[in-house]
Amino acid sequence: MTMLEHFWGKRKSAQPDVGEPAPDFALTTLGGGSFALSEELRNGPVVIAFFKITCSTCQFTFPFLERMYRAYQHKLVSFWGISQDDEEKSRIFCERFGVTFPIALDDASFSASKKYHFTNVPTFLLIDREGKVRFRQCGFSRAGLIQLSEEIGRLLERPPAMVFLASEMVPELKPG
Repeated sequence: MTMLEHFWGKRKSAQPDVGEPAPDFALTTLGGGSFALSEELRNGPVVIAFFKITCSTCQFTFPFLERMYRAYQHKLVSFWGISQDDEEKSRIFCERFGVTFPIALDDASFSASKKYHFTNVPTFLLIDREGKVRFRQCGFSRAGLIQLSEEIGRLLERPPAMVFLASEMVPELKPG
């Protein structure tokens, strides 16, 4: 048994691929509310971004996701961070990195993270209204975030939001 199998258990299947159904899950949010993917999808497409507060790639990526969230805010797409940490640490992460989109807290057994069978964070997905994965990325990719914005634009039938400023020096890749 590998170390990953010991922690996550034997993998029953791979991560949901583009075009496949996204596994549903329900979690508590910062502040004690609730989040259920199936409920949120009734309002339109959803971007979910799994993260760990100590992950330097998450710290680097989330301000760009926040920029996208602000550009698309109230435009029939929602953004949700899924923290693998406790409420207090997650709140501090959001304050430190300027994250204002809603955050749900994965439980102590990482039930939501396990449903997606990934081993690295950040991992983020765009799920369309029908519950199918339209985009998936692990780690930071400049081209990937641009592609995510373009895919959101296609779903909303509008031009994609700008993710990066011309003056920013942003690497092409940063593994998770």
